[in-house]
Amino acid sequence: MKNDKIKELLTRGVEEIIDKSSLEKKLKSGKQLRVKFGTDPTSPNIHLGRSIPILKLKDFQDLGHKIVFIVGDFTGLIGDTSDKESERPMLTEQTVKENLKTYIKQAGKIIDIDKAEIHYNSKWLGKLKYMDIGHQADSFSLNEFISRENISKRLNNGKRVSLRELLYPLMQGYDSVEVKADVEIGGTDQRFNLLAGRDLQRLYGQEPQDIITNPLVEGLDGRKMSSSFGNTINLFDLPNDMFGKTMSLRDDLIMKYFNLLTRIDLETIKEYDNPRDLKMKLAFEITKMYHSEREAQIAQDYFVKTFSKKEIPSDVPTFKPTQYDILSILVDSKLVPSKAEARRTILQGGVKINGMVVKEISCNVDKDSTIQKGKIKFIKIV
Repeated sequence: MKNDKIKELLTRGVEEIIDKSSLEKKLKSGKQLRVKFGTDPTSPNIHLGRSIPILKLKDFQDLGHKIVFIVGDFTGLIGDTSDKESERPMLTEQTVKENLKTYIKQAGKIIDIDKAEIHYNSKWLGKLKYMDIGHQADSFSLNEFISRENISKRLNNGKRVSLRELLYPLMQGYDSVEVKADVEIGGTDQRFNLLAGRDLQRLYGQEPQDIITNPLVEGLDGRKMSSSFGNTINLFDLPNDMFGKTMSLRDDLIMKYFNLLTRIDLETIKEYDNPRDLKMKLAFEITKMYHSEREAQIAQDYFVKTFSKKEIPSDVPTFKPTQYDILSILVDSKLVPSKAEARRTILQGGVKINGMVVKEISCNVDKDSTIQKGKIKFIKIV
């Protein structure tokens, strides 16, 4: 059974392993490994795309290994541009501090926080001096950095690449030195940074960590799932929202989501031949993972009633507006994040009042009206 678990750990949600033979040997030796994963609080939410490496942490934890979870409160200030087509602006300390408030609680929906090591990398990165950074930087060449696909593309297109961006791999790599990582997990876009950890561990006389990279996953609009795109399913989404968002997923992504974002036995879903039923199963499993089976069932019933049967639910939340124009109500009730988004949603036919599609962005809303945004979001005006 242990060998079966090791096999799944090394295959499910895995794109590449460096060094696979070394990692297999360590896993079979019975040694407790220190398995590192770091995440920068560049937004307040951990989304399902980020859950892929955290689920892999859970796989290691289930086999008895020590999880080392690093919140990048220092690296978050600097900004990693590994997956960006343009320079990521520096964040303020206050923004990072606000963003990270619930990160541990969110990660705790997947891993056992009480059995994990939690670190904030400002503890050591904030103490480094110019001499330390120069010593580390000597392990890398400029050519190695600018040869990365997204960096070379930006340079070829005449876009700015800041010297600050060159420092990020050193920082992530030095995290591995500080926590003495045996294994580090990260997305395929992190490959250069993960390898930097191996180089710096050698520099400081440590055995280089093995690496597991995981695939990236598309968001609800088909692009890479990213908070900056607004196409995410977040771990802290309410059950109805989580279920409804998952049901809006493209059919061709259903099996990928099952494989990467759940740990359900894939053999058990082969009986489903209808994409809608399969997607319903996926939405139920994901909602159950982050809430409960009961809440997943309630969310499924809510979805069937409001979307499939096109009924207005009986437990619609109420909202008392200060302004009665539709744009203000949509924004103030937080059905949409901005008036620009409200206008776009109305023009695309995505807003209804008492079941009728809103066609004018200047219309006012009567008291006791029910507003519907999208397929499953409702508010009652009081």
